[in-house]
Amino acid sequence: MKLKTKELQILAIIISIWSFILIGSGISLNKQNKTITKKTYSLSIKKEKIAESQAKINEIKLKNITITVNNPISVNVEDYLENANQISNDILSKLTLDTSLVNINQVGTYQYTIKYNKKIYTANIIVKEKELPKVDFTLKNIEITLGDSISQNPRNYINETVSDEVNNALTLDLSQVTTNVAGTYQYSITYKNTTYTGYITIKAPGPTIIGPNTATNEKTDDTIKTNETDKANETK
Repeated sequence: MKLKTKELQILAIIISIWSFILIGSGISLNKQNKTITKKTYSLSIKKEKIAESQAKINEIKLKNITITVNNPISVNVEDYLENANQISNDILSKLTLDTSLVNINQVGTYQYTIKYNKKIYTANIIVKEKELPKVDFTLKNIEITLGDSISQNPRNYINETVSDEVNNALTLDLSQVTTNVAGTYQYSITYKNTTYTGYITIKAPGPTIIGPNTATNEKTDDTIKTNETDKANETK
């Protein structure tokens, strides 16, 4: 059966419409299946060093200071502050340091002060003994004659050579020695909490021995005196 021209035209239109619908559906499907790419953005914060001027908190904190005896102390107020770098120059210039109570020549703990705007801050200065060198030595056993004087210098009792610094730090104890009574006595020297001991012997002097020479001399002396007396009598 042959289709009429009009029917063919209608069929062609229907085919065209369906073709358009199918093409449109394909485009939609492609759009729906399209991969969605997610982009991640990170927020970074740049760390910047806070300016030193902003870090100043102007809180006064003092140090406890230790020095060796006979050493000078600083007159610079900043040397007594825990946080000098956190205090403005304007405030530093207004601080008043007082170390008048500190005796640097004597071991002990002393108080010092810093004054600012009528407020007084206090801390301590500790004066300690100088650290002495480590030495070992031995003592002499000494003999002296009854009635002789005895040395008070520790160096004279030590076998080894010691420096002036060490010698000045020695403590000589002769309290057990009696120089006017013959006998053997113990003495001691103390250095850095260590005590060394030795002995001193006091000897009585021996008897005086008169020999031939001594007798001759004495006789000669007597003869001279007699002759001088006789001459004086003759003159009279």
